[in-house]
Amino acid sequence: MTLFKPRETLTEQVARHIENLIAFGQLRSGERIYESSMAKQMDVSHGSIREGLLLLEKRHLVQNVPRKGAFVTPLDEFFVRSLYEVLQLYLTHTGRKLVRQWQQADMDKLESLYERMKDRHERNDLMGFLELGIEYTQASLTYADNYFIVSAIRDLWPSAKRCAFVAFQGGGNQVLEDNLEHVRESIAAIRDRDEERMADILEGYADQQCRQVLEVIGTKTATG
Repeated sequence: MTLFKPRETLTEQVARHIENLIAFGQLRSGERIYESSMAKQMDVSHGSIREGLLLLEKRHLVQNVPRKGAFVTPLDEFFVRSLYEVLQLYLTHTGRKLVRQWQQADMDKLESLYERMKDRHERNDLMGFLELGIEYTQASLTYADNYFIVSAIRDLWPSAKRCAFVAFQGGGNQVLEDNLEHVRESIAAIRDRDEERMADILEGYADQQCRQVLEVIGTKTATG
């Protein structure tokens, strides 16, 4: 039986387009988003842009200020530290469940993603590497088994993607190698069903990438 999969709504398409503009630095921290120019650029109505921006506010990428307009959420130290603290809590909780309950199909998928990430690294494909890294992390949500955690992480993903891109841009090849090493170590911990090692790996990864992002935005602030 083929399951019906609804198409992405226009609002979701608009939100995804603006999300990528923010995540990949084409719309900068604190920058105003003009509905009229965005509507013209995307060839959609002002209402569609407005609905997309409301969705992105829920996903923490946009701040809608009454009588002033919509602005890209500032990427400052408070935001970055808050994001990684929450991600660490959620992903560690979910990672422990994955370690306890994984099936062979899960391990096959994770190892396949790791091999594809290595390939993207060797090709110096930053965007492909980033997308696969996010897909690897999302794969662990199979065992979250918690409506609120899954919903919260779904809304945090765009900010996680935004911060990861900042870290990769600032740290270059070393950041990619660090990420690959964390993935390799996490697969080993999952295979060994070692919850404590998995928790340590996730904590270390969150702390490391948080520092990498803060170093980049600190440099930008100092030079900008």
